[in-house]
Amino acid sequence: MWKALRWPLLALLFAVMLLMAALYTQLASDDTTDDSTDETPVSQLPQITPSPTLEIVEPTAIPTVEIQPGETLPKPVPGQLTEALVGRISKINPLYAEFNPVDRDITSLIFEGLTTINQYGEVVPDLAERWEVSKDGLEYIVAIRRDVLWQDGVPFTSADVRYTIDAIRDPDFQGNASLAEFWKTVEVAVIDDYTMRFRLVQPLASFPEQLRMGILPFHALQGYPIKDLDKHPINQINPIGTGPYQLETFYSINGQIAGISLRVAPTYRQRPEGQTGYSIDRIVFYTYDTIDQAIAAYVQGEVNSIGQMDTDKLASLRGLPHLAVYNTTLPAVGVLIYNWNRDGIRYVRDQRLRQAFAYGIDRMGAVQRTLGIKVIPANSPLIPGSWAYDPNAVYPSPDVNAANALLDTVSFESPSTPEPTPTETGAEPTPETAPPDATPSATPEPSATPEPVRRSFTILVFDDPVLTALAQDLATQWAALNFTVTVEAVDRATLRQRLEDGDFDTAIVEFSFAPYADPDPYTFWHVGQAEDGQNYGAMRDLRLSELLQQARRETVGINRVYLYKEFQRLFVERAPALTLYYPVYSYVTDDRLENVQVGFITTPADRFRTLQEWTWAAE
Repeated sequence: MWKALRWPLLALLFAVMLLMAALYTQLASDDTTDDSTDETPVSQLPQITPSPTLEIVEPTAIPTVEIQPGETLPKPVPGQLTEALVGRISKINPLYAEFNPVDRDITSLIFEGLTTINQYGEVVPDLAERWEVSKDGLEYIVAIRRDVLWQDGVPFTSADVRYTIDAIRDPDFQGNASLAEFWKTVEVAVIDDYTMRFRLVQPLASFPEQLRMGILPFHALQGYPIKDLDKHPINQINPIGTGPYQLETFYSINGQIAGISLRVAPTYRQRPEGQTGYSIDRIVFYTYDTIDQAIAAYVQGEVNSIGQMDTDKLASLRGLPHLAVYNTTLPAVGVLIYNWNRDGIRYVRDQRLRQAFAYGIDRMGAVQRTLGIKVIPANSPLIPGSWAYDPNAVYPSPDVNAANALLDTVSFESPSTPEPTPTETGAEPTPETAPPDATPSATPEPSATPEPVRRSFTILVFDDPVLTALAQDLATQWAALNFTVTVEAVDRATLRQRLEDGDFDTAIVEFSFAPYADPDPYTFWHVGQAEDGQNYGAMRDLRLSELLQQARRETVGINRVYLYKEFQRLFVERAPALTLYYPVYSYVTDDRLENVQVGFITTPADRFRTLQEWTWAAE
């Protein structure tokens, strides 16, 4: 019997031994595996070899054409867009272009971010393929496209993103300090060549827009001191991006750069989105010191577009053939704010008084009479064209009788305590529902010798003729409500300091969302931003603050839409401030340039969003 069972038993024993060996190998592998690859320094990432299916383009030297005395810059040729920009080219680097509109326009065509925005200001993938958000809103996993090449033919990978972020938060970074401070709060991990993880310290629904920043090429910059990164030759001599256009030629006059020529990048043509459109194969930018010089160049046919046109200069172009002007609103809103902490005008905390002020003046009429075509009258504190904007949130029509009826119910006696009442702020949230960081900052106690109670106040405004005229128009209208209102015009530095010090009664302020498309106005209106943000008047409406707090944490788009619509409705109803105007952006081109659509913009550089569809009409 043993002989009969010997071979089956041996086979069974051998199978058990194989199974145990396999289990041991797996356990050993598990024990030696960790997450160290998540934090692999960029310098230690494995070398990436280009995909054999993608064509490698050798980088070429960028020539400079010197314009000799008596010569002029080359005039436009058919099929080419030649545009006038006001300012000078400094650094063709997205990390340093924010404060120079000329650099920003050019870098927007050469460099790309992981994300971009569409015509409604919604964030959509660009160099990223997609992203996922954890349920708590703290972690973002971003998948990066695998079909992107730098303009010198090197593949784009996670190493480039990690390098760019590390450069921004380096102590020696010479760019935007607020950008550096933000990225220092984000944990960044490279999972593999095409996957990254970002972890936030608190939920921030607008985080995907932070990924719009242009990415730099790690392979071209590695090892270069960050403190000198703004001086690297890549900033001018040969910038390398992943975008649709690459640098072709510089034009120089007396040794100073006066123009730049861009051509559609061959590496971009290989991507799916680059295989159609972009019939504007070459874009040439010429720079001028003043808008008047740019206008003269347009009139003389030296350029066929002007990047940004002063609206009050448009009259100088009337009568020119083939003129097209495209208008949209800049991402800013002009508002009249009240100082809720100011001795003598604490009555502005009373919602009934603020509603009376909203009834008592014709805001739109004042804006149109004084600012004309420079602006568009505003009802909402959010920007038109944005996915969050609600056109149905409008102030009541002017009605002096209704205003006076409300004023009759307002007490102008000095309050015994600086704390507002529920009437002033709306219903107070309970401790359980109050936003976690909505605790109001300490309100200063009235001085020992407070100002006399009065029905008069001053409007602080920037010393600009049209803004001063607007303030004076409003002051005249308030006189019909038996208020004595004076206007104080100051220079920009004084205005800023007075606002930060809370040294004003009321003020006309322009709040800017640039360079972001996200509609979050948290820093302007949240109660917690009276000290460190731009809530200069210490406006304290806890319900509005709660809505802003929820909206900036909510990652589900449809929920954010609801929250911002509710915020706009209550803003108009409670009138914590009076919205006045949106500044207008104007883009001038030859009308034979077709399919131009400007639409919603965060900076003027966004005018190129639909450049892929632009074409010149056949002659």
